[in-house]
Amino acid sequence: MLSPEQVQAWIAAALPCAHLEVSGDGQHFAATIVSAEFAGLSRIARHQKINVALRHRLESNELHALSMKTLTPEEWAAKRG
Repeated sequence: MLSPEQVQAWIAAALPCAHLEVSGDGQHFAATIVSAEFAGLSRIARHQKINVALRHRLESNELHALSMKTLTPEEWAAKRG
């Protein structure tokens, strides 16, 4: 069974993150991913960027479900107040 730490490591290896949190129960995971790489990208393009990085894991069903909040550092700072 996967751990949130494993999923977090896969994302961190694929994308430079200013902030990264992953939670989950071993099958379903939720991630907050903050990266400057998301600047100028739509929400769909941001999710596609992560999905491409995790394609092998998703296609093999090693990673079953991942919901994502994808933000730029500026969006993250504004959200945090």
